[in-house]
Amino acid sequence: MSERKIQAVGNKTTLKEYDQSYEDMKYWLSKTPQQRVAAVTFLVHQRLSEGEKMDRSRFSQVKMK
Repeated sequence: MSERKIQAVGNKTTLKEYDQSYEDMKYWLSKTPQQRVAAVTFLVHQRLSEGEKMDRSRFSQVKMK
């Protein structure tokens, strides 16, 4: 039986040069609109104080299919 060899692959870059926005965009575009809205809602609720509600005067509701 022959042994399989795995070669390590890596790309070195400095943190200042690395731009993760492309990977972030790819990730969020792979999610459904419902999952994106749920994530935003979750983040907003984490930021609010207990008993505080989101100011909805700046948002309009659009029904999603």
